[in-house]
Amino acid sequence: MAEAAILFLRVCVQLLALPIYLLSFLGIWKPFGSKVFFPFFMERFSEYYNQKISVQKWELFHNLQEFTGSSEALRLLEIGTGTGTNFQFYPPGCRITCSDTNSNFQRGLSKSMNQNQHLQFEHFLEAPAENLNQVADGSMDVVVCTLVLCSVQNVEDVLKEVKRVLRPGGAFYFLEHVAADHSSWSYFWQQVLYPTWKLVFSGCCLMREPWKEIEKAKFSEVKLRHISVPLWCAPLKAHVIGYAVK
Repeated sequence: MAEAAILFLRVCVQLLALPIYLLSFLGIWKPFGSKVFFPFFMERFSEYYNQKISVQKWELFHNLQEFTGSSEALRLLEIGTGTGTNFQFYPPGCRITCSDTNSNFQRGLSKSMNQNQHLQFEHFLEAPAENLNQVADGSMDVVVCTLVLCSVQNVEDVLKEVKRVLRPGGAFYFLEHVAADHSSWSYFWQQVLYPTWKLVFSGCCLMREPWKEIEKAKFSEVKLRHISVPLWCAPLKAHVIGYAVK
């Protein structure tokens, strides 16, 4: 019965989004979405999101400086930097390397950089998270990844790259929206929205369970917990947050 309801509602959502499906069929939506719609949406959504989760972000990043290596400043790589909404939570003097597959976030990113003069911005890399070959082995004290693992091609490959670029004793910080409890209404709506959501929001998958890959990635220590973020959109409320030490 539930499966039939999911299929019915999924078709209803797809009919409502029919113009986007037609644009996708014509090859128009993907370039428009990545260059115009998604950067515009994320710049505005990120402000709202930070308001809802700022306490958790401060708690997550409060011990970043403990992972400073032999250099005087913390060397940090942020994967999927987007518009730079995490910058305000990083410690003064932190040396930031930014990476993203989409260079169209530059307007919002430049604004965030100007607002966070306490940081040292070193490089921007346009590269997929699964292939960060421009970053040397063991060159980073910390890697940060927030709201990114939902849209990468392969979570396991991303974690391999994270471990490669981290120095021994370095840490991987993560904050991701994930699949809700399978018995919940949130998970029901995640299943309903999944195909259309993935199309509209540049490959974002609502039902991923990245904590499983993180726990299997053979970090020396993993500290994670599941939380619910009070967002207006129920399918996005379930999150996993924490860090893992190489």
